[in-house]
Amino acid sequence: MNDTRKRRPTLQDIADQTGVTKMTVSRYLRDPHTVAEGTRGRIAAVVEELGYIPNRAPDILSNATSKAIGILLPSLSNQVFSALVHGIETVTRPAGYQTLLAHYGYNPEQEEEQVASLLSYHVDGLILSDSLHTERTRKMIATAGIPVVETMDLPQNPIDMVVGMDHRAAARAMVTEMLRRGRRKVVYLGARLDVRTQLRMEGYYQAMADFGLDGQHLLTEQSSSFTLGGQLLEQALARYPDLDGLFCTNDDVAVGALLQCQARWIPVPQQIAIAGCNALDIGHAMTPKLASIVTPREEIGREAATMLLARLGGQPRPDNRMDLGFSLYEGESLG
Repeated sequence: MNDTRKRRPTLQDIADQTGVTKMTVSRYLRDPHTVAEGTRGRIAAVVEELGYIPNRAPDILSNATSKAIGILLPSLSNQVFSALVHGIETVTRPAGYQTLLAHYGYNPEQEEEQVASLLSYHVDGLILSDSLHTERTRKMIATAGIPVVETMDLPQNPIDMVVGMDHRAAARAMVTEMLRRGRRKVVYLGARLDVRTQLRMEGYYQAMADFGLDGQHLLTEQSSSFTLGGQLLEQALARYPDLDGLFCTNDDVAVGALLQCQARWIPVPQQIAIAGCNALDIGHAMTPKLASIVTPREEIGREAATMLLARLGGQPRPDNRMDLGFSLYEGESLG
């Protein structure tokens, strides 16, 4: 069977076309300023012409640092995690580090597979988006001996370093605000039963208990979406027809519930107050503007990357745990 793959240009190809040694080309690729200006221009032109792709496998196989950071993401479509990655890369890119992204769909066993894959590439560090891991994942990370930052949550027993926020406290604060404004029949809507959904539900129940009220919730393992938010609203109304408030685990569910209220001519916030979490842009575009918990996702990414690179640079921070807090955007949907 013929191999139809096109042969990649090599260092020797560049050397042959520029009349310099492979060593000079290699030196240029590591740091162009170590090569004479005229030679630099010739090499740059040939690299551009050939579409040369650097081969870093020899460095990795020789146990040199890979200059790569592995990032584990539970969702590729969720804006929350795109903001996290953006924050990370504002720090890693100027420092000369590449980022390798792996997706695991909120599944700890799939995360285990992706961690194994990233470690096989000898990444210098890992940034994780969850605090729930399999025992094998923890063992592999311990064996690899590389720095790890867990983000978004604040686990009691982190693997190594952690940068996040208190989702339980944030939910408690938002629901307390709803109750302070006179709501008494607030229902919690949760989807994708990950750690953060559970923590927010605990905060919801704490706030209800603070006011001497019994809480009610509707949960589903389905992925969050506007459509799902509308469906959960219908189920909540059928089960709790006298509800006067909804606290939703995220803005996708909250926006879907708000749109369905409008479709049914249910006035928000006059009849039902609605609040979400993450303060996504779509919530600000809604009428009324959606109340939501402001989560510092991009800042979490920046701080996680900064903490990781400090460790890699031999200057670790004194505190391995960073709580970046939250704020409430009250919008117009609380009443």
